[in-house]
Amino acid sequence: MTVLIATFAGMPEGEPGFEALDKALVARGVDFAWAVWDDPSVDWAAADLVVVRSTWDYAVRAGEFLAWARSLDQSRLLNGADVFEWNHDKSYLLELGPLPTVPTRLAATSAEFGSAIAEFGTAVVKPRVSAGGAGLIVVSDPLDGRLGQTLRSHPTYPPVGGPWIAQPLVESVRTRGEVSVFVLAGQVISQVDKLPVGDEVRVHEQFGGGSLPVPIDETIAAVALAANDWLTGRFGRELDYVRVDLLSYGDQWVVSELELIEPGLYLDIVPGNAEPFADLIASRLS
Repeated sequence: MTVLIATFAGMPEGEPGFEALDKALVARGVDFAWAVWDDPSVDWAAADLVVVRSTWDYAVRAGEFLAWARSLDQSRLLNGADVFEWNHDKSYLLELGPLPTVPTRLAATSAEFGSAIAEFGTAVVKPRVSAGGAGLIVVSDPLDGRLGQTLRSHPTYPPVGGPWIAQPLVESVRTRGEVSVFVLAGQVISQVDKLPVGDEVRVHEQFGGGSLPVPIDETIAAVALAANDWLTGRFGRELDYVRVDLLSYGDQWVVSELELIEPGLYLDIVPGNAEPFADLIASRLS
């Protein structure tokens, strides 16, 4: 049985640390190949299972990417195109019901930006469809000239624009950072803590941030499992993989984002994540 692991043209061999996943799949006798998601020569229909991994250009090509995902046999696609459709737009943060979350407002007009800044004082504004901290700004002035503009945040990033979401600046991101918890087939497998540098709020390495594997914190894991349970109810099935990103806000851990499309497994710093992910793939083939 054949598995195709989707990546993008910028990383045709796979995500950083891909060797660990390759080794784990070989050890389980899985016949697999990495394939660029928009390569017209790839016969996705011939695969017994399609696994989306490092398709890290999807946010700037969302329409094409979602059309590709919908074209696949959904019974052979981990998580599924319906999940990708829902998760690609950060407006999903307004739908999380009882889950503790960072307060989120939709914003596309001067009035909406002004309302959010008046409410939060200092707001983090980011495009609803974006990844890697692209287009994110921190603002406290409703007349800030960056509001409502298409921005290039990093030399390696394309320009991105709106519509946007606005959230309060969570000051703890500069001291405690952001936490990522990986849930595979309903089980918490690992935790990675991520910290920005200086006055930056983005934890991504492109902006100087660093990531560190740490022991699983049971309090944080409980929030991640609650998010996984909520997603099970939302989609009527348990998702294959979930990464829950959390911040310390007020006196509790809250969901900052849910990564359900192509969350990096941090295999370069947590090669052990490859083993349960390979188990997940093997179990879906059985």
